[in-house]
Amino acid sequence: MSDPAGVRLESWQDDDGPLTEKRVMGFLEREGYEVAVYAYREGTVFEEHTHPHDKCEAVLGGFFLVTVGGVAYEMKPGDLLYIPAGTPHSAEVVGRRTVVSLDGTRW
Repeated sequence: MSDPAGVRLESWQDDDGPLTEKRVMGFLEREGYEVAVYAYREGTVFEEHTHPHDKCEAVLGGFFLVTVGGVAYEMKPGDLLYIPAGTPHSAEVVGRRTVVSLDGTRW
């Protein structure tokens, strides 16, 4: 199954520098995103929903499963998932580790 329209998963590269909250936040802000930091505990589930804005989810710690249009993205530290406005998606924490995430929104 191919990626839903406009959805893309990218990974932080070694040449981008160390994977830190400050560095990833700066990267997203330079791309025009407003960024909030969240921590999601084991068992956290977000049922399918949409946002009226473009979204980028960047995982700094833990493992997050985001499903978009039947495609499951298994996110690990350093992964960034770009989701266009209005795209239905769901998410859940995988495993016992708390997910630390940077949630970027762009209008």
